[in-house]
Amino acid sequence: MQIIARRTLRQFWERYPSAETPLRTWYAMVDQAVWTGSADVKEQFGNSVDFVPDNRVIFDIGGNKYRLVAHVAYRYRRVLVKFIGTHAEYDRIDPATV
Repeated sequence: MQIIARRTLRQFWERYPSAETPLRTWYAMVDQAVWTGSADVKEQFGNSVDFVPDNRVIFDIGGNKYRLVAHVAYRYRRVLVKFIGTHAEYDRIDPATV
C-alpha cells in the first residue's frame, strides 16, 4: 500500500519520541501490505483496529498509547493518514470526519 504522508508521522514522533518505533513498525507493515478490503486489515492487525464510515480505519499504536486514523482507498492501494495523536487528542475528534 502507498502511504500518504510519512511526513505527518515524522512530525508526530518528533513531538512524542516514544512513538517513533511503533510508527515506523506500522509504516513498514502497511507499506508491504496488499489489502483488498477491511477483512484484510482486520486479519493483519486483529483487535487493534476499528472501522468507521468512509473506509476509515482507526489503528491503536504503541500499545494503545496513540491513535492513527487513516482513509484507505483499497482499489488504488493507498492509505491517507488523516490523524495521529494521543488518546486524549483522539477523544476530542470525530474519526469519521477528521
